[in-house]
Amino acid sequence: MKKNIDMTRRHFVAGATAAAAFTIVPRHVLGQGQIPPSEKLNVAAVGVGGMGSGDIRQVGQTENIVAVCDVVEGHAGNVVKAFPKAKMYADFRKMLETQKDIDAVTIATPDHNHAVVTMMAMKLGKHVFCQKPLTHSVYEARMIGKVAKEMKVATQMGNQGQASEEARVLQEFIMAGAIGNLREIHSWSNRKPDISPRGIARPKDTPKMPAGLNWDLWVGPSPMRPYHPCYLPFAWRGWWDFGTGVLGDIGCHQLSAIFKCLKLGHPKTIEASSTNWQLGDEISNETAPLASITRFHFEPSDTHGPVDIIWYDGGMKPPRPDALEPGRRFAMDDGSMYVGDKGIMLDHRPIPEKRAQEFGRPPKKLERSPGHYKEWIDACKGGKPAGSNFVDHAAHLAEVILLGNIAIRANEKLEWDPINMKFPNCPEADKFVNPPYRQGWSL
Repeated sequence: MKKNIDMTRRHFVAGATAAAAFTIVPRHVLGQGQIPPSEKLNVAAVGVGGMGSGDIRQVGQTENIVAVCDVVEGHAGNVVKAFPKAKMYADFRKMLETQKDIDAVTIATPDHNHAVVTMMAMKLGKHVFCQKPLTHSVYEARMIGKVAKEMKVATQMGNQGQASEEARVLQEFIMAGAIGNLREIHSWSNRKPDISPRGIARPKDTPKMPAGLNWDLWVGPSPMRPYHPCYLPFAWRGWWDFGTGVLGDIGCHQLSAIFKCLKLGHPKTIEASSTNWQLGDEISNETAPLASITRFHFEPSDTHGPVDIIWYDGGMKPPRPDALEPGRRFAMDDGSMYVGDKGIMLDHRPIPEKRAQEFGRPPKKLERSPGHYKEWIDACKGGKPAGSNFVDHAAHLAEVILLGNIAIRANEKLEWDPINMKFPNCPEADKFVNPPYRQGWSL
């Protein structure tokens, strides 16, 4: 990393704020307020190898792709072939500091880089689309939500299911009282470890690094370690320094609708059990567990009674409900079950099927989405906030989900103080709220 980029967190924020004020000014500031709906956005993409390639191709159907950035040279090159007018970069900081025509940024790096890219882009007045789980730490989620509100930029997290018809029907069933007062949400993901390796120690061998990979930039704010192919591509999710495990990967997808429906705030307590607890620190401090169960307890509020969310992964699942007909599959892949005091829903439909047919379709009360990406594009051009914008939904959802990972690592039932962002009954778990960045990186 170049020495002239080395800076403290405070210096970075101050510098980025100054740049937003005096250096890089988006077109919607220079022009007549918001970008007109008829004008195309100039969009840059950071991370274009996996989901990032899909994100930018979706956005590129209607908008201008002016820059692509990836630490793997081949990834950026492949996207530039589809968008030949786009400039190619390896370092997002150089791209954002020098290319002044960028209005908006899509971000699909590994989790540990989400917040540093997002924060710099927002501080420079750019609209941001960032993949889930939005951030790598609880503190980052809180700060991203705060700055998004201050900068008044259009934002969207990449939990595409929030825009679906199913998400709205689920909420409308609950609003209509199909299962009475909601008491428990059981949600599971049985993602196999061959997709996201977990429950393993750090490798000791040091294979040769492939050509075209900038390893220093890939590691970014996390502690430096030698390159190994067990971290990338796509295998980084299970490593605590880079990813957020199955809960972080899928939780923001499956729990988004219920957070919206109940207007869930902060949990009172979080507790977890996992396969890591029987293993040594050389494994539990490195990777997420092969399997875990995590419980979030929410106290009653104006919008709901006492509610528990119970998360399962790695083959763990809740007891099969008696209401489910014999022979119907249950908890085999990814899904959710909603338990009320008058019935049960499996995913977005009451069970048994006879009950669903008797109740019929719930009243249509929620506005339908034009599409997850279009929500964001419209918001960038002065429309209403997107459904998973950072201020109203995504940052809070990510913060709560990531508390579950702290419970997995702490091996304690945690009491959460959301104002001070601490665990009063377990101060040793506070270190996971805001882990330090590698020197030269900042939020």
